[in-house]
Amino acid sequence: MRAVYSALCTFAVLFSVAADLKTGDCSGIREAYIAMGFNSEDVPEQETEGVHLRVCAQEKTCCSTEVEENFTQRSKHEFEKLLDEVTEELRNTFISRHKRFDEFFLQLLDSTERSLNEMFVRTYGKPYMQNAEVFQGLFAELKRYYTGGNVNLGEMLSDFWTRLLERMFQLLNSEYVITEDYLDCISKYMDELKPFGDVPKKLKSQVTRAFVTARTFVQGLMVGREVANRLSKVSMSLACVKTFTRMLYCPYCAGLLTAKPCRHYCLSVLRGCVASQADLDPEWRHYIDAMLLLTEKLEGPFNIESVMEPIDVKISEAIMNMQDKSVQLSYQVFQGCGQPKASGTSRSARGVSDVFNVRFRPYGPEELPTTAAGTSLDRLRTVWKAMQSSVTDIKEKLGHFKQFWSVLPEAVCQEEHVAAEGAEEASCWSGQEQGGADPKVLKDEVTDQVNNPEAGLDISRPDSLIRQQVMALRVMTNKLRSAYNGNDISSQDSSDEISGSGSGSGCMESCVTSPDTPVTQGPVPGVDRQAEQGSAPPHSQPHLPLLLSTLTVLNLCR
Repeated sequence: MRAVYSALCTFAVLFSVAADLKTGDCSGIREAYIAMGFNSEDVPEQETEGVHLRVCAQEKTCCSTEVEENFTQRSKHEFEKLLDEVTEELRNTFISRHKRFDEFFLQLLDSTERSLNEMFVRTYGKPYMQNAEVFQGLFAELKRYYTGGNVNLGEMLSDFWTRLLERMFQLLNSEYVITEDYLDCISKYMDELKPFGDVPKKLKSQVTRAFVTARTFVQGLMVGREVANRLSKVSMSLACVKTFTRMLYCPYCAGLLTAKPCRHYCLSVLRGCVASQADLDPEWRHYIDAMLLLTEKLEGPFNIESVMEPIDVKISEAIMNMQDKSVQLSYQVFQGCGQPKASGTSRSARGVSDVFNVRFRPYGPEELPTTAAGTSLDRLRTVWKAMQSSVTDIKEKLGHFKQFWSVLPEAVCQEEHVAAEGAEEASCWSGQEQGGADPKVLKDEVTDQVNNPEAGLDISRPDSLIRQQVMALRVMTNKLRSAYNGNDISSQDSSDEISGSGSGSGCMESCVTSPDTPVTQGPVPGVDRQAEQGSAPPHSQPHLPLLLSTLTVLNLCR
């Protein structure tokens, strides 16, 4: 970050040689001007009247029109580079934390699937291996949901239990010919029969809460990164270019080659230039609060570990429930769907006696296996600990960046030592003279800049890019709060998923996005329409804010 102002330090050294030069001599500024890479012929030998100047004061000066223009262009480049570097830590934090969380979560899914596979192979053997694709499909759909696929968790889990019921019913009644039509009939009695007890209901609640939390959280990290990325590329207004040039380079034109900007002056200039970013601050704070709220869920009773680690035990419990009442279950099915045709071969003769007939139980702490299954459990817990550490780290970083946009001017003027400090303040540059007064420092928002002499902003024309980012944060904040309450907004209208290049980004299968293209969270028009229909008169027209919000974020997605 200090690279932007390393040049200013060099300038100060070079300019100091002019401190003892006689009045009117321009050799000092010429040396500094040459050090910047410009042509020395642009600088006159002696001071001239400054009537030609358009940014700096029209007084006697060593700055020609060319010198002032080059200073202006240099100021624009330095400001944009500064803004990019001062937001670099913010952007990098979101990038790295998104990547870590995403990797750990996918590792956790893979480890859980391997653990279940190893334990079920050892426990159930051939019957499991012959039907392993049912369980593989479960994890494939869970991963697809997390990575942004159009998956309804409730429906997907219902389909899993239905498929498991069909496979087990065939195993338990292998002496009959079970057709596809007969299987369809069985599935209609799923809710009435409850073959797996209350396990499906409990698991659905736990899986839904855990995965909604994880997917929404990783999407939130993506949105934070993209908002920071976009705001680091904001172009300078003409007014900002002039005020920044006046602050950094007009002292040289006035012969004050070593004077730094006064603190109040620096803050006024920066607050005028980044006033639009400061307007983002309230929504940014709400977004950070919602992200922090969701970290509590990731650390609390509905965390991923509490769902994923015992999932094999819960599924096995469901299998045992069905086996325990297999006779009664078959009788009820036969009553409802009719007696299937006999296959003509007994179960033992067909070699299909390998039903899920071994009751699975979890290992106690003192009897953890040392086989591959034990290794898988250890791996699962290792990944979870790493993920917990990642969440804690993200929580600390989010708190650190909560006031980022409101303190941006102070970060530049004070932390980067742009403004004068201590003894330097007595001879600081006030924009017009050396050692100026210390006027009141204004607030940050755009509306406060109407009284800022250094702003030159047209507050009647709000920045469209800022409004887009405010909307993106607002939509994401609503999703985060809904996820905290266990609700997935995107499941109500999945067509507006956030697009992105990484896992967990929420990009639909039909979404193709360049990795370098900034993207932000889209709205959920379906939810807004439902709310509107519930409160508006039957013949009311769509509200203008809703229409603008939808169009704004659709434009971002494009």
